[in-house]
Amino acid sequence: MWVVWAALLGLLIGALARLLTPGRTPGGIIVTIAIGIIGSVSATAVGRWLDYYQSGQSAGFFASLIGAIGFILILQALAGRREG
Repeated sequence: MWVVWAALLGLLIGALARLLTPGRTPGGIIVTIAIGIIGSVSATAVGRWLDYYQSGQSAGFFASLIGAIGFILILQALAGRREG
């Protein structure tokens, strides 16, 4: 059941990140879910590295959204470099 919950939250965070990020983001619904999940995992990792989160804690909604936006910006930069 936690996989379904993670996918739904990933979809929500990924979709919001895609709406808030200017430019074109490649991919469909699976990529959107992956963007949200990767954003959450990266925000948790950075938060633990900066001692914002203890072991067993995860990033909140807004931190996950910021992580997803950062991941989208990296994807756009890599896609632009490949096209150019």
